[in-house]
Amino acid sequence: MVQLLPSALRLLLSSLLWSPDPEPTLIQSSALQFQLRHQHALTNTSTAVFADVPPSFIQETYRVSSRRLTSHRPYSQAAFQNARQRSIESVRMRALGQGNQTGMRTERMLWEDIEVLGPEVGERETVLTLAKMTNNAYMQPSDAQWYDLSSDWNASYPFGWEPDEDGFRGHVFVSTDNSTVVVSIKGTSASWIVGGGGPTTRKDKLNDNLLFSCCCARVGPTWWPVCDCYSGGYKCDLNCLEKSLVEDSLFYPVGINLYNNVSYMYPDATIWMTGHSLGGALASLVGSTFGAPVVAFEAPGEKMAARRLHLPSPPSTQHITHVYHTADPIAMGTCNGVSSTCAIAGYAMESRCHLGKVIKYDTVSKLNWGVDVRTHPIRVVIERLLAEDWEPAPKDGKEGDERGKGKQVPEPIEEEDCVDCFNWEYGEFKNVPSLGGCGW
Repeated sequence: MVQLLPSALRLLLSSLLWSPDPEPTLIQSSALQFQLRHQHALTNTSTAVFADVPPSFIQETYRVSSRRLTSHRPYSQAAFQNARQRSIESVRMRALGQGNQTGMRTERMLWEDIEVLGPEVGERETVLTLAKMTNNAYMQPSDAQWYDLSSDWNASYPFGWEPDEDGFRGHVFVSTDNSTVVVSIKGTSASWIVGGGGPTTRKDKLNDNLLFSCCCARVGPTWWPVCDCYSGGYKCDLNCLEKSLVEDSLFYPVGINLYNNVSYMYPDATIWMTGHSLGGALASLVGSTFGAPVVAFEAPGEKMAARRLHLPSPPSTQHITHVYHTADPIAMGTCNGVSSTCAIAGYAMESRCHLGKVIKYDTVSKLNWGVDVRTHPIRVVIERLLAEDWEPAPKDGKEGDERGKGKQVPEPIEEEDCVDCFNWEYGEFKNVPSLGGCGW
C-alpha cells in the first residue's frame, strides 16, 4: 500500500503506473476498453491510499460506449474553493445580521465550458458495465461476487482494503489507451441490507446521517443526533447545520483528494465517477466539483447536501446521470419516518432531490414490484433491470419508438417540483453570533 501525499511518491507512482501517449486521446473514439489497475481507500487515520492490483487479477476488461457532452468545470480549484469560502462566510454575515454579501456575478465567472467524452447512458450495455464496476467497488477481485467484464479495461488500483481500514473504499479502472479513468466508489455497507456489513459501516452511517437527513438525523426523541443543531419541533439551526457538514468527518473531502491524485497520475485522461447508494451521491458531489461525467446508481438525493456543503453551482449539471427505480425507497426518498426500515436501522434517509438528470425505471407500475429496501442493492439493478432492454422492440417491427427499435433504457429526465424537507424550518434559532458554539 502506497500513500499518495508527498510529491516524491506521486512522481514515483506516475513514472511507474502511467505511460503518456504521444498525443492526448480525448474525444477520439466512441468505444473504450478498461482494466482494473488500482484500489483506493481512506484509512482509519484519514490517509488516502492506493494499492496496485496483483498481476493475477489483471485479466478482466470492460467495454463501454461513449458520447461527447458539454460540462462545466471551475477555471481553477483555487477559485472554486474561494467561492465556497465566500458562501460559508455569508452564513457568518447572516448570523451577525449583515445579510448575504456573496453575489452571483462572481460565481457565473467561475466556470468554463468544456467538451468531454462521457458514457453513452442511452445504451444498456454501457450502463450495465458501469453498474458492474460499481458493484465491484464493494469487494476485491478474488471475491465470488466480483463481476468479470471483458478484455477492454487494462487494470485497476484498489483503495481501502487493508484489514484495519474503515472508511472511503473502491477501485480505479483505466482504459487500455490511458484516455479514460473510471473511479468507482463503494456505498453504504449495512447488515440490514442484503449483502451489507463490514468494517466501513460506522463511517458510512455517519456520512449518511449527516448528508441525507433534514436535521442531524433527528428522527425521534430516542435518537442520538450526529450534530447539535435541532432546535425543537421541526426547527433546525441552519448556521450550526452547515458548520457541522463543512467541518465534521465527511467522505467528500477524501473524494476530492482522490480525484486530485488520479488526475495527477493521468493528466491527459478524462475521469468518470460512478458509485452506488452513498457512493453514487459522493461520485455526484465530486463530479459536480470538477465537471467530471457521473453515473450514479440508487443514490439518495444529494442536491441538499451540495447546497449545505456550499458547493458553487455550475450553470448545468447535465453531465451527472442518476439511475434508480421506483421500488427503492432510499433513492425515491421515502425510507423515512420512525417506523421505516431505515429509521429502525438508525439511518435518517430523508433527502429525495438529485442533481443532473435521472434514468428512472418505473418498476412499481410496469413490473409490479413492491416498495422494499431489499430492492436497493446494486445486484438487483444488474440482474433484474439491466439484463435486458427496458422496452424491447416488438418482433413485427411495427411498434416501439419512432425507429421501431424499442428503448434500451428509460429516457433521462429532470426531476420537477422536487423539494427536500418541506416540513422543516431553518433559521438562526440558537442565536449564535458566529459559526462557533454548535457541533457534536
